[in-house]
Amino acid sequence: MIRITELALPLDHPEDALKAAILKRLKIKDADLNEFTVFKRSYDARKKNSEIKFVYIIDADINNEAQVLARFEDDHNVKVAPDTNYYPVAKAPEDLKERPIIIGFGPCGLFAALTLAQMGFKPIVLERGKEVRARTKDTWALWRKHQLTTESNVQYGEGGAGLFSDGKLYSQIKDPKFYGRKVMSEFVRAGAPEEIMYVSKPHIGTFRLTGVVSRMREEIKALGGEVRFESKVTDFDIEDGQITGVTLANGEKLHSRYVVLALGHSSRDTFRMLERQGVYLEAKPFAIGFRIEHPQPMIDQARLGKYAGHPELGAADYKVIHHAKNGRAVYSFCMCPGGTVVAATSEDGRVVTNGMSQYSRNERNANSGIVVGIHPEEDFPGGPLAGVELQEQLESNAFLMGGEDYTAPGQLVGDFIKGVPSTELGDVVPSYKPGIKLTDLAPSLPDYAIEAIREALTAFGKKIKGFDRDDAILTGIETRTSSPVRIKRDNDSLQSLNTRGLYPAGEGAGYAGGILSAGVDGIKVAEALAKQMMADLEG
Repeated sequence: MIRITELALPLDHPEDALKAAILKRLKIKDADLNEFTVFKRSYDARKKNSEIKFVYIIDADINNEAQVLARFEDDHNVKVAPDTNYYPVAKAPEDLKERPIIIGFGPCGLFAALTLAQMGFKPIVLERGKEVRARTKDTWALWRKHQLTTESNVQYGEGGAGLFSDGKLYSQIKDPKFYGRKVMSEFVRAGAPEEIMYVSKPHIGTFRLTGVVSRMREEIKALGGEVRFESKVTDFDIEDGQITGVTLANGEKLHSRYVVLALGHSSRDTFRMLERQGVYLEAKPFAIGFRIEHPQPMIDQARLGKYAGHPELGAADYKVIHHAKNGRAVYSFCMCPGGTVVAATSEDGRVVTNGMSQYSRNERNANSGIVVGIHPEEDFPGGPLAGVELQEQLESNAFLMGGEDYTAPGQLVGDFIKGVPSTELGDVVPSYKPGIKLTDLAPSLPDYAIEAIREALTAFGKKIKGFDRDDAILTGIETRTSSPVRIKRDNDSLQSLNTRGLYPAGEGAGYAGGILSAGVDGIKVAEALAKQMMADLEG
């Protein structure tokens, strides 16, 4: 198999043009091209109003491969295609006497469970929230009726926090073993659009993802795994530095010396339990800020110029960063084209925002987090849970500012930059449900964050026309950009530094950020656990 990179074609090229371009690039005849697949398709829109082209990476099966490669020996864009297939690292014995436990059924727990089940280890999954469809009903109750269910919401339940976002499947992690391809292929096998395998910024969308996740759950069960919902782990059994089992909220005890801790970033009560048990934790950096909304057509025009609205490109996204004079980095986070701002709290008396899009991305507004990076040493010194305490303080204050009914505080960008409260909306209609209360957002975050965001919004307006328009909407607050805690693990065994058999994994443990990287980490941890189980059985 040969890989061709940097193969450019016009945006509106006919379907047969790609094959013709491959033949021309490799200087071969039609009869010598057996088949080809698109590994990736991207485009570059950084230069407004210049011609946008699709840029392809192609894997081609051809005759006389060795001769063709020799002809292109000095061409770095024509090489042997890497093997991206997934190969299991172990196979469980038929008489398996001990089953691994997986705590949490977000993307990390899902792929840890699926990988272990496919290798025959019959994992037991314990998820504190509900299955995906019941969870969806509970989440909508908050958005539409101001009714929060604390164990079933945007943060807790089947699919994890990533379910109610954009279903975004891109990441900047290093992936030399192509675990990301396994994540993508499993999603496609469960009903996700096939295009996620090759588009440069793939996404599934929230409602499509619900069906995909439920089908993957059924595969885990069909392979002998068990998935228990509304099964909250409240304690660990640890003997001489080795985990031996877990205790559930109903008092039930389950024995296992192999436990994957695939927590979400909002499992604060579990973080506190881990600290009480002496499991090694440390505070880590995260970010705080607001959600910002603009009309999607404005973003399309600013990013795509004359190609705005082109059906092959869809709703445009953006990524911005600014280093403020006070030393703070301000950047966009979890950008959702054609989406909505959603209520994302999991606790009574607190307000948290997030962004969400459907697969179509056809809502009127674009939104993203505009957040400020913060660090334990200078911004929340203290113990390993100091960041959790800061989040709780800010979210409680936002609840009060919004009127104590999960309405969120909001402000127009122009008023925020000037430092005056907002009293009426402009043309941009906020999408946040249950709704916003116009106010002055300055008291909602520390002064250094407000100062840096004000400066950054003006700077972003110079990069993207209209970004700092007076009637763009800021909705507060965004605090759960990533876990404020890292549950440290050994780099080789992937087990907790001081608790054998405990495998911290995914976003809540501080080792992922987003669906794709969390899924990849779940696969890595499943492999490490499987190898350890087999070594223990053989030893």
